[in-house]
Amino acid sequence: MTLRTQRTSTRQASKARRPRRSTRARRGAAIISALLVVALSAIIVSGMLWRQQVQLRRIENQRLLAQAQWIARASLDWTRLVLRSEADTSAGITYLGGAWGVPLARTRLSDFLGQIGDPRAQQGADTWLSGSIEDAQARFNLRNLVASSAPGSLQLNVTEIEAFARLLQILGLDQSLAKNTAVYLRSGLAYSATRFQTQTATTNTGSQTEVLAGGGSTGGGNYTDNPGLSDENNDSGVAPLLMTSVDALLDVPGFTPDAVARLRPFVTILPTVTPVNMNTASAEVIASVVTGMSLSNAQALVAHRQSVFFRNVSDVQLALEGVGVKQVSIDTTQIDVNTSYFLVHGRVQHERAEVDRTTLVWRDPLTHTTRIVRVSDEP
Repeated sequence: MTLRTQRTSTRQASKARRPRRSTRARRGAAIISALLVVALSAIIVSGMLWRQQVQLRRIENQRLLAQAQWIARASLDWTRLVLRSEADTSAGITYLGGAWGVPLARTRLSDFLGQIGDPRAQQGADTWLSGSIEDAQARFNLRNLVASSAPGSLQLNVTEIEAFARLLQILGLDQSLAKNTAVYLRSGLAYSATRFQTQTATTNTGSQTEVLAGGGSTGGGNYTDNPGLSDENNDSGVAPLLMTSVDALLDVPGFTPDAVARLRPFVTILPTVTPVNMNTASAEVIASVVTGMSLSNAQALVAHRQSVFFRNVSDVQLALEGVGVKQVSIDTTQIDVNTSYFLVHGRVQHERAEVDRTTLVWRDPLTHTTRIVRVSDEP
């Protein structure tokens, strides 16, 4: 009887312990679930805060970039003022010793505005400016390869093609690329601004120009009058693009990236036909535009120009004769001492934002007013 009593009491005690164990288990599961919910909530909140921080950072970067662009625009306006004031006092002469030719070293904006020592100087303490102005007409203008004597009439300028061929020879490149470039440039112009105008199929023999024909080849050589239209390339049927930069030479058959890189410091593409400024052009460009002039003679002319700049075309002719170029015939459409197109290189560093910008500026030779032609931002 005693053994049964003990067993019964043991069973009753075990039954009394079971509710306690199940309650503890439920409490433990509840704690773990709460911890999981807290952890999940923390992850979600931290993700939301991170996305909000990224968004705020992005908005701040956009604000800094917009401010840097406005500073670059203000700097460009100041540069245009320099070009205009320099033209007002230079009597129609553009030379390297002018005020426009002095580059701006990396300068703090507050120092540039004359706020040295002023309490407001901290406003521009994290903003730096630098830049320079380059004479665009110191280079050979590829636009000169095609002339427009009348609306709808595009002509290959043989004189300019020969000059460009001499420049290619001086730089160690294939001279036949000169005609390829002229033909491609003419095709791009024909299918852009003049594509709605009637073209005449006439040829003026004995002159220095060749009128655009309706199609087909105009002579021997490895080139075509319709590049990208009737050739055997994969882009057949696609009109050639209008050339607006030196990089467009890569679309011309025969040019390689190395050839374009070698040619880049000496050529440009401007909206209109322009002469070369003999006061700023390099020896290679001068030797190419002056018929019968060697590179050594051009280098002697550049050395002479460092002490005395040219005031007019007559001074240029005398200088050419002085370096050994005889029977010089000056063509004012090829050679001049003044400039209308300038390349403005500017760099703005505003805290984390940086703006590298090159702007082509045109200056009216009569009124000296300036106009922005195109703007390109460097990556």
